[in-house]
Amino acid sequence: MTSAPVTLKIDFVSDVSCPWCVIGLKSLQQAAQRLQDQVALELHFQPFELNAQMAPEGQDMAEHLMEKYGATPEQSQQNRDAITQRGAALGFTFNMGQRSRIYNTFDAHRLLHWAGQEGAQGQQLALKMALFSAYFTHGQSPADHAVLLRAAEVAGLNVERAREVLDTNMFADAVREREAFYQQHGIHSVPAVIINDRHLIQGGQPVEVFEQALRQLSADA
Repeated sequence: MTSAPVTLKIDFVSDVSCPWCVIGLKSLQQAAQRLQDQVALELHFQPFELNAQMAPEGQDMAEHLMEKYGATPEQSQQNRDAITQRGAALGFTFNMGQRSRIYNTFDAHRLLHWAGQEGAQGQQLALKMALFSAYFTHGQSPADHAVLLRAAEVAGLNVERAREVLDTNMFADAVREREAFYQQHGIHSVPAVIINDRHLIQGGQPVEVFEQALRQLSADA
C-alpha cells in the first residue's frame, strides 16, 4: 500500500513584474510534478513590490534599469536573452520586445490577495499565471484595470467582484501588512519560496534544486 503524498505549505513571495519569479514558479511546479507521488503543494502567493513608488503610468524599461541597477543596454540584453531561454525551457514565453515599460503592481497584488481569500482552490495560481502572461508574453500593463479584469476572467474568478475590489481600496491594508511582514523577516529580493513557514529557497533556481529540497522536506515531514 502506497502512502499519500505529503502536503507542503508554500508561501511564494513575488511580484508580477519579476521575470525570475516566473522562472522560480515554473521550476517549482515541475519539481513537484516529478515528485507527484510523494509531494503535494499548498501554494499561497504573497505580495512583494519591486517598485512600490512607481507611478501607475510606469517608466521606460531601459531608463528604469539604468537608474536602478546601472545596467548598460548590452548587459540588459544579455539578461533578457538568458531569461527568455530559461523561460522557453520551462514552457513559458517571454516576449521581451513587447515589454517596454515597468509598472506599478499594487492593484495586481490586491486582486491576488482577494483570489486567495475568496477564490476556489487553484484560482489564485491561475490568476498569477494569467498576470505573468499578460505582462511578459503580451506586454500589457498590470496597473491597467482592464488587463486585471481579463486576467480574473481567464482564472475563472467572479469578474464583477474583481471590479468591486479594484474600484475600491479593498485589501490594501492586508497587502501592505503582508509586504511589511516579509520585509521584516529579511525578504528583500524575490522570488522567495518559504516552505512550511521554516525553509527558504531564494531566487529562480533550477528544477533540480527545488526537487532536491521538496524530496528532503517531504521525507522529513
